[in-house]
Amino acid sequence: MAKPGPRPSRGPGERPGSADTRAALVGAAAAALRDVGFSRASAREIARRAGCNQALVFYHFGSVTDLLLAALDDVSARRLTAYRGLADGAGSPAELVESARAIFREDLAAGHVRVLVEMITAAQSADGLGEQVAARLAPWRDLAESAVRQALAASPAAALLPAQEVAHGIVAGFLGLELLADLDGDQSAALALFDRALLLAGLLDLTGGLGLRPAARASSRPGRADPRPGHHGSS
Repeated sequence: MAKPGPRPSRGPGERPGSADTRAALVGAAAAALRDVGFSRASAREIARRAGCNQALVFYHFGSVTDLLLAALDDVSARRLTAYRGLADGAGSPAELVESARAIFREDLAAGHVRVLVEMITAAQSADGLGEQVAARLAPWRDLAESAVRQALAASPAAALLPAQEVAHGIVAGFLGLELLADLDGDQSAALALFDRALLLAGLLDLTGGLGLRPAARASSRPGRADPRPGHHGSS
């Protein structure tokens, strides 16, 4: 990672310590990653988008790379908050898949995935960047693991599907699907996979988990006879 250099002197009317300036630079850096990519997200380009002196990039963040990481942090934090709300409401495998499908479409529509993809791509050649980006994926795996545990909590399938391994596969698969869909602009193949997963998750819900227990409340419906000898249901 580039080391912060000496802070430049302030220009007339500039307030380099203001939160507004930092926020403008972070937002401009995320937009630059989405629109022109890592290689062209220069201090000049970001400052132009933020409407400020490019020297302020180095004053606040030390280097362009550190600013781009701050942009990734900002996007990730806001998306994690939104996703956590969806995941917390998923009480079954089917609801979890539906939430993931909604997240997938929203990410692509807003261009959030491009920010991460650009940083991952750049990490292949920029020294030290790979570790920084990888560390920022950990909260996503934690969120996925928590959602999987919650969705499978009442199912015997939980014993066959280790939450940590499933979460790793979900994050890897999710990123791969978003990358391919963003690359060719076609969501249809990915959405078809979500539809298939939703069908399988619905079967899990109906069978109580891989057929290992009967569907809940099946014997409690009005008018259904009790199968035990000597017992009769209501007529």
